[in-house]
Amino acid sequence: MGDYVSPWMTEELSLLQDAAGRFFEREFVPHEEQWAKDGIMPREMWNRAGEAGLLLASVPEAYGGAGGTFAHESVILYEQGRANVRSLGNAVHSGIVAHYILAYGSEEQKRRWLPKMATGELVGAVAMTEPGTGSDLQAVRTTARMTGNQYVVNGQKTFITNGQHANLIVVVAKTDPDEKARGVSLIVVETDEAEGFSRGRNLEKLGLKAQDTSELFFDEVKVPAANLLGAEAGQGFFQLMNQLPQERLIIGVGACAAMDLAIELTTDYVKQRKAFGKSIMEFQNTRFKLAECKTEAHIARVFVDNCLQRHLAGDLDVTTAAMVKWWCAQKQNEVIDECLQLFGGYGFMDEFPISRMYADARVQKIYGGTNEIMKELIARSL
Repeated sequence: MGDYVSPWMTEELSLLQDAAGRFFEREFVPHEEQWAKDGIMPREMWNRAGEAGLLLASVPEAYGGAGGTFAHESVILYEQGRANVRSLGNAVHSGIVAHYILAYGSEEQKRRWLPKMATGELVGAVAMTEPGTGSDLQAVRTTARMTGNQYVVNGQKTFITNGQHANLIVVVAKTDPDEKARGVSLIVVETDEAEGFSRGRNLEKLGLKAQDTSELFFDEVKVPAANLLGAEAGQGFFQLMNQLPQERLIIGVGACAAMDLAIELTTDYVKQRKAFGKSIMEFQNTRFKLAECKTEAHIARVFVDNCLQRHLAGDLDVTTAAMVKWWCAQKQNEVIDECLQLFGGYGFMDEFPISRMYADARVQKIYGGTNEIMKELIARSL
């Protein structure tokens, strides 16, 4: 944002920002277009990101992570967004899955899984959504029934980020089908040795085309009882609720990065493009539209920074997290729409990044809990 610097930034974080930015420009940006055509990036890119120290930035060094905080995670996510890199599902891997394991895993689980997630040997996914169940997590139909010293998992999931690459999947399942919230548990499926586990197709989507998003099928998959997250079954719904503020803040960070990039690309374009004998930037409408976009992006950034500081202090509440998610996702869509308009016909062409950014933005209002659910959560606090 021009000369605005987030109040939580430090010299160490600035160095990480530079390193992450350079890494994405070098390793990812040249290939994003091809990977979008393929619908997936090569599996080894996870290992590259691990070697560069960009996975599990906010996990303690004792478990193979970089020992940072959510501020470190945020810097990496922001730089990924600024580089317009859509292929790497690191927000889910490092920002969500690793933190379920860190928060609820036993010492043995943390030592077994986290170091391998940090190197990219294990890729994480979280399997919540089902063909008939999105925001209403209490209604999941996937079951995990206890037989002897193992769970037998049955069901199907869809829209799963990292679905083709993931080999460590946190599955939201009903351990007690008669209960609602208290019947839900989180069970970690290690897919490499899971008989009865299969992946459906890599789904074709409106946006985020370089990122693998899949259906997953569980047919009598046997999972050791020791793979339950938490000391006892029935904690899953509450575990999910506790982690959602961070997930929603991640969406806000991504929205800020996208808005900043869109404004920068559009400003460059309108200064060069001529119409009626002068640059488009010289028209008052262009300047006013960009002034509005810049202001809204800045407000979003300041709000996200405020939430980030509260999150670092351990007091980002559910209501505020819902606000940051719906507002930033909404503004991202509005700002990119205004920017695309200033590109005219070229904005509709895929060779211009703004076109893909427009398509990519749309899901931000849907995942992490729809914006309608966010407003419902906010309204409950009134």
